[in-house]
Amino acid sequence: MSLVVQDLVVEIDGRRVVDGVSFEVPDGSRVGLIGESGSGKSITALAILGLLPDGATASGSIRWHGTELLGMPDRELARFRGDDIGIVFQEPRTALNPIRTVGRQISESVRIHSGVGRSEARTRAIDEAARVHLPDPASIVDKYPHQLSGGQRQRVAIAMALACRPRLLIADEPTTALDVTIQAEILRLMLSLTSEHGMSLVFITHDLAVLAQVATHGVVLEDGRVVESAPVQTLLSAPTSPITQGLLRDATATLWRPEGGDS
Repeated sequence: MSLVVQDLVVEIDGRRVVDGVSFEVPDGSRVGLIGESGSGKSITALAILGLLPDGATASGSIRWHGTELLGMPDRELARFRGDDIGIVFQEPRTALNPIRTVGRQISESVRIHSGVGRSEARTRAIDEAARVHLPDPASIVDKYPHQLSGGQRQRVAIAMALACRPRLLIADEPTTALDVTIQAEILRLMLSLTSEHGMSLVFITHDLAVLAQVATHGVVLEDGRVVESAPVQTLLSAPTSPITQGLLRDATATLWRPEGGDS
């Protein structure tokens, strides 16, 4: 089992925002965390990486291939970020540094974790830009985030997360800010790349239709608690909790078939 989260509790300034969350992510699997805004899904993801905001405390257990991550000193935990576990955030405009070229940002984790020189890191950045289907990779790596479209910025964020070939990718609502067409392209790309490298995926969303496109198992959160955990097809056909039933009614994304190929 690659990731095991057990009885996770997160409090921020004394308020419990995650309350006893447990789930598992087997090697090579695709698990979705789904819930409405404020359900605790993003805070759970941040806890896995040790990136909780100031004033937050966490208890319980987060084990990565048997190693306990919760409570690990940040210097030690940093070894797992990027190299073992990558993350793609919801809004790339805020995740990317506006005064650094996208090539430098893609290559940064490669230089940190692989110890390669600047020239080789640039070559890797171009390769990664091509891998996520950015146009004219050799040129685009010299551009700044504001010079790219929203979809291109999200592709850069994916390239950054996957540059060191992590074994687990956490994607925190990575398509929410994109229009439906670009959203579908990004989801296909993410599926293709994680499948190609045999990565596990934790996908966070508020949209059950989107979840159905990328995950095989769903964990439904409400007010920081797990209210339902089942195969995604079961959540779609026979949801048992009121919150899941509401999410099913609210699902508006257009489903697509992964065999349609990359964009």
